[in-house]
Amino acid sequence: MAKRIFQLLLALCLLTSSLWAVSDPFAGKWKLNPSKSRLTDQMKVKAVGPNKYALIFSGDNVETVTADGSDQPALFGTTLSVTVEAPDSWKVVRKTNGRTEIIGLWKLSEDGNTLTDSFTGYHANGSSSNLHYVYKRTEGTSGFPGTWESITEQVNSTFEILILPWQDNGLSFIYPASEMTKSMNFDGKDYPGSGPNVPQGYTSSAHRVDEHTLQMTDKMDGKLMDTQRIELSPDGKTLTMTVSIPGQSKPNIQVFDRE
Repeated sequence: MAKRIFQLLLALCLLTSSLWAVSDPFAGKWKLNPSKSRLTDQMKVKAVGPNKYALIFSGDNVETVTADGSDQPALFGTTLSVTVEAPDSWKVVRKTNGRTEIIGLWKLSEDGNTLTDSFTGYHANGSSSNLHYVYKRTEGTSGFPGTWESITEQVNSTFEILILPWQDNGLSFIYPASEMTKSMNFDGKDYPGSGPNVPQGYTSSAHRVDEHTLQMTDKMDGKLMDTQRIELSPDGKTLTMTVSIPGQSKPNIQVFDRE
C-alpha cells in the first residue's frame, strides 16, 4: 500500500513538473544561431613598466601582468599569461585551476592600427569554440598599448542552453558546455551560480518585465558584470539575449532557436 502511494505521489510530482515546464514559455532547450548573433568587444592595454601591462577587458576590471609567458594571478581566481612571440604578435592565455580556458593569438597590422585576435575558448566538457575578432585602434599610437574596439561581429561557433523551472516561480539557466547553472526566482535577489567552474562570489538576479521578457543581472562579489534583456518571440521559437557589459558602447546580441 505504502509503495503504491509513493508511486502515485511520484507520478503526480512528475506531471506537475511537466505542466510547469509547459506553462513557462521560456522553458526548453535552446541552441545559438550564429548567423543571427552579433558579438562586439572593447579592450584596453596600458604599459605600466618594463615589459609590464595593465589589461582591461570589461568595465574597470584591471589585470596587471608581466609579459614573460608565466601564469600570474588574475581576476576571479584565474591566472593570466602574456607571451611576446614577436614585436607584432602576442599570445594571451587564461587558466582556471590550471586548466586552459582561453587562448588569444593577437597580431598587429603593419600600420599598427588594426589588431586581429584568433580567440579560442576551451569548455569544461572538452569542446572548444573559436572567434575571429578584428579590432581598430581608437586610442594610442603604436604597439599593443591603446584602446581597441572590435569591427567584426559575426559569431562562428555555437552552444546550447537548457532552461528549466526552478522553485516557486523561477528558472534555471543551464550551460552544459561550461558546466554552469544560474538559478533564480524573479524577486530581484542575488542567487549564487553553481558548477565546478563558477568562481566564488558570482551571483545572478532577475525579474519578469512581462510574459515574454526577462531582465537579468550578473555580478561578481557584488560588482556588476553584465545585464541581459531576454526576449521570447511571439511564436515561442526564438530567444534573443541582449547582453550589455560595462565599458562597452555596443551590446552583444545572442539569438537562440528552440530545439
